[in-house]
Amino acid sequence: MTIAAPYAAQYPAKYRRNLPQTDGTLFLTDGGIETTLIFQDGLELPYFAAFHLLRDAASRPFLVKYYERYIEIARSSRTGFILESPTWRASADWGAKLGYSTADIAQVNAESIKLMHDLREAYETPASPMVVSGCVGPRGDGYDPGHVMSPGVAEAYHTLQVEAFAEAGADMVSAITMTNTNEAIGVTRAAVKAGMPISLSFTLETDGRLPTGQPLGEAIALVDEATSNSPAYYMINCAHPTHFDGVLGSGMAWTKRIRGLRANASRRSHQELNDAPDLDAGDPIELGGQYRDLVRAHPQMNVLGGCCGTDHRHVEAIGLACRAA
Repeated sequence: MTIAAPYAAQYPAKYRRNLPQTDGTLFLTDGGIETTLIFQDGLELPYFAAFHLLRDAASRPFLVKYYERYIEIARSSRTGFILESPTWRASADWGAKLGYSTADIAQVNAESIKLMHDLREAYETPASPMVVSGCVGPRGDGYDPGHVMSPGVAEAYHTLQVEAFAEAGADMVSAITMTNTNEAIGVTRAAVKAGMPISLSFTLETDGRLPTGQPLGEAIALVDEATSNSPAYYMINCAHPTHFDGVLGSGMAWTKRIRGLRANASRRSHQELNDAPDLDAGDPIELGGQYRDLVRAHPQMNVLGGCCGTDHRHVEAIGLACRAA
């Protein structure tokens, strides 16, 4: 693939060989980008496709402003920041629903990484290193595993995005809202082939298990076994802390592999969130305190952001609470 190459020369990867968040210092990332853009900014996001805003001159400034809010929080608190590209839906199947060809998808992923580089160039400081991450979402729904691909099919599917990120100079890949181990294995193998470090974030239900019913510890063990421990680290997303704090209290070795949290603001189940006409933003201060308790119990957790219903207020509260922890 060469479509992303023009950006690679201008913006080479900076941290690909040595991710600074793996040294244990606090890194923040953003919150629920899609819910923020829809419910707060009043934008239309068909299929939750935030990347689509890059092609609209009137909407693109909203995307830039979205990231700048979080960057200011990180800079003010002198923490690192993960610049997560708005490409959760920028894969072949979802792009096709919006009329994007394969070449278009590769290009828009490269454009998204370029935007992340532009933001880093403008705002990074020695006290706030900023990692450019290419965000990959599931082929299907982030709440429902649906038809589970084989690892080989998943690897082939996600290669388009992963290679675009690699050629555009991203530092890493983040696979968000993974619902099953086969897809997690496949996207990890795609990242390894592209020479990219990857973090894997699993969606959890109210019982702390994956949507397939698999226990989190078992999922992490299976992916590590199938990929020779290739993920740089794991994360938890799209669940409230009360849904999963109990499964992390076992003291098992696999919990040490979890470095990041992107929790929901709401205690509602995924079905309740889908059916609700409103956005449940929860209590940012309370959520910050729950993150603080989790970080105290699991000090390796140092990459902190939000998922559905969270915005810059939640991430600011999380940062303030967890800096002390």
